[in-house]
Amino acid sequence: MNTELLLKNLRSIPDFPIPGILFRDVTSLFKSAECMKELDDTLYEMYKECGITKVVGIESRGFVMGATLAVRLGAGFVPVRKPGKLPAETISESYSKEYGTDTIEIHKDAIDENDVVLLHDDLLATGGTMLAAYNLVKKMNPKRVMINFIIELDDLKGREIFPADAQIDSLLHLEGE
Repeated sequence: MNTELLLKNLRSIPDFPIPGILFRDVTSLFKSAECMKELDDTLYEMYKECGITKVVGIESRGFVMGATLAVRLGAGFVPVRKPGKLPAETISESYSKEYGTDTIEIHKDAIDENDVVLLHDDLLATGGTMLAAYNLVKKMNPKRVMINFIIELDDLKGREIFPADAQIDSLLHLEGE
């Protein structure tokens, strides 16, 4: 992986969305074809032998690489969204995040016991959003669940809230500052 390329193109925005947060903006990676290819190739190489049948992307930045990875892996794509955005019957999970409380939903029939699932999002900070998604997916009893992030803010220790046996992979490790 060309870490230098990705870091050079990653934008950091101080005091967004609230004062004291240094927001790592992956959309600056998505606007570069070279960065998108680097992310796509790296993610594919990481997971091509894992038998993934569904990639679950977390609204909304998790949709970008999650969907492209699903296509490359020959897997289905499942969106996890905010309440009221999915048209069929859903299950939901509420959670706390670093600057508030939120709820996410997934279609009730999106995953079954035969699926091998990769959960994908852009960034691991405190982990609340992904833990809620992980809990939703686990309720559906898939064969296996893996978790991936483009960026992990190591100093915020988000991975510590997951069960010890959760497989979590991150491409870039940064400080949250």
